[in-house]
Amino acid sequence: MPFTFGVYPGGLSGTADGAITPGPPEDPQRITAALDDLHGDRPFLVRGYLHYSDAAPGTPQAPPEPAQYATGRRRLDLVLCFREPGDDHTGWLAFVRDRIRRHAPVLAKVQIAEEPDNAGPGGDGAFPAVRRALIEGVLAARDEVARLGADVLVGCNSTPAFDPGQEFWTGLGRAGGDEFRSALDYVGLDFFPDVFRPVPAEQLAGTVAGVLRHFRRESLGAGGVPGSVPVHVTEHGWPTGAGRPPGRQAEVLETVVRAVVAAAGELNIDTYEHFALRDADSDVDDPMFRFGLMTSDYRPKPAFATYRRLIRERG
Repeated sequence: MPFTFGVYPGGLSGTADGAITPGPPEDPQRITAALDDLHGDRPFLVRGYLHYSDAAPGTPQAPPEPAQYATGRRRLDLVLCFREPGDDHTGWLAFVRDRIRRHAPVLAKVQIAEEPDNAGPGGDGAFPAVRRALIEGVLAARDEVARLGADVLVGCNSTPAFDPGQEFWTGLGRAGGDEFRSALDYVGLDFFPDVFRPVPAEQLAGTVAGVLRHFRRESLGAGGVPGSVPVHVTEHGWPTGAGRPPGRQAEVLETVVRAVVAAAGELNIDTYEHFALRDADSDVDDPMFRFGLMTSDYRPKPAFATYRRLIRERG
């Protein structure tokens, strides 16, 4: 089956305590050159994040102006993060529609909310109205895409959940119902095996396959999301740093990508996106600053060549 690859082309991330990882500013020319080298003539996704909040006006972006990288064979995967503490969604829904209109010519897909099940760093789950915002945002996005006649996928994502009741997906399916489920073109999964909990090297491929099966069968099953809706791996990465050599990063990347592709037919997975293109700051000895395929000054690590080869082989 066709398989699509992509990358978050920035370096900015978040630490375990929720702070933003500072570092050298992004260099658009070097990002563009690296992307050209990475995927060649294969179709490719660049993933960008825009944050919405009435309480904090302005739209933080990671990387800045992500649409500038959606040129040639590249198209934009746009994540609209919900960071609003209130429950009036008038502005949020206008924001969703406006960003789809603005980016429609280069937009491949739009993700409504980022990790709405995760109240920790990087997720939207700490905001009380996020589930309603997710459902209403997906429906507004679906309507706007149809109104424009645009070739844009609409979806959402989450992190792995292993609670027996699958509270997040059960509640989302119940609240959204068939209208919500039928509006979904895909559901994404952010997961980072052997990053926050160690996984023995010989168990990594099996762990990845198990997480993917559990997500499809248990989580999406609990929400009533049919198997015909594809799964996208929307974030995966493995940082370098102390005790994390660059060579091992390349091995992890290859193991995970091959496990995802091997499960694609069984579980209807058609997309993998890596986090991230470069480190936030390679001089900081903290893994949260060093997820990149490249250092923060755009020197390729071994994983860059590995991902380039996998894209040419499987893309």
